[in-house]
Amino acid sequence: MQDQPLAYMQGLNNASHEVFLSETLGRELHLFIRLPESYGTAGETSPVLYLLDGGHTFPMLASYYRYLVFAEEIPEMIIVGIGYGADGFNDGNTRGADFTAPSPERAHFGGAGKFQAFFRDELLPHIETLYTADPERRIIFGQSLGGQFVLYSAQTDPELFWGRIASNPALHRNLPFFLSVRPANASGKLFVSSAAEDEPQFREPAIAWIKHWTAEVNLPWKLKTLSIPGHGHFSAAPEALRQGLKWLFEGERPR
Repeated sequence: MQDQPLAYMQGLNNASHEVFLSETLGRELHLFIRLPESYGTAGETSPVLYLLDGGHTFPMLASYYRYLVFAEEIPEMIIVGIGYGADGFNDGNTRGADFTAPSPERAHFGGAGKFQAFFRDELLPHIETLYTADPERRIIFGQSLGGQFVLYSAQTDPELFWGRIASNPALHRNLPFFLSVRPANASGKLFVSSAAEDEPQFREPAIAWIKHWTAEVNLPWKLKTLSIPGHGHFSAAPEALRQGLKWLFEGERPR
């Protein structure tokens, strides 16, 4: 007899899945949602952490998040993973378009504006209607090209999220955009990390971004940057999340 294996995985309990049809994008996305153990406490709202590449990051980071809550390093929050249900472009994974600013090197790059509109007009209202989500505590996490989208959002619509974590942002095909675009208004907190052992094609543009913006005065966000020792391009994601969330909630007592 088969049963439901997630029922025995405490790190992923309180998790659900839905297929979301986006009118903005004209296609379906998979949403993976994990509610905190204290969810439903009268009168309380929860921060929401949005994970890009949710098909990979949600099972890994939603479980890791529970350890961080046990250790009282971070507060409880709602976690929402946004995924494609596939890895290949021909199978429906359009992250190469959705997460990117235009690039002369890749014709399919440049869909980040539309993907951001999906967040603003569809996904955020959907989550904040269904759940007791705090609209003043929206957080987005992205790794690699997902990290590029986090920076795109910070540099084009800083008020959309309270906190942003960009892990190993992949800027090797359109770095000039990210060195030149400055938002008209100032808002939010931005954490940007680069793994010390990341591949040079990713590491060098990320360091160029960090050097450029940390040299600026009157930054449009509260900015924290970090080089993570001992990690490469993919292994750094959990530590980037941990360090980013601890910094975002610094001075706040976890509950």
